[in-house]
Amino acid sequence: MEKMIMSKGSRKTAIARVILKPGKGNIIINKKEISKYVPQPELQEMIYQPFNLTENTGKYDVTINVKGGGFNAQAEAIRHGISRALVKIDEKYRSILKSNGFLKRDPRMVERKKYGHKKARKSFQFSKR
Repeated sequence: MEKMIMSKGSRKTAIARVILKPGKGNIIINKKEISKYVPQPELQEMIYQPFNLTENTGKYDVTINVKGGGFNAQAEAIRHGISRALVKIDEKYRSILKSNGFLKRDPRMVERKKYGHKKARKSFQFSKR
């Protein structure tokens, strides 16, 4: 029986549901190959970081369902979810991933727009006369 590990990762408004199971290292994001869904090599490298640090490259198949946010936020949410799943597999990975900041959910969000303002802090042009 193969063991499936499920976890969740998030960043800004992006939420990634990650399913990790033993395999050959295939990564499927929203039913597409990683190279099709994330064409930028920097973001692909960001997704592979937890595997590279814990020396698990090519040992697990990953199925990811991600929604919300932009490309970068989605990649960070996926990295967060994969890191949490790896810690569920083996607790010794916690120190490595935590020291690199992959287990911390980045709390920075877009500030809401206020009434009487153009954006969150920018005001309309003030005219004295």
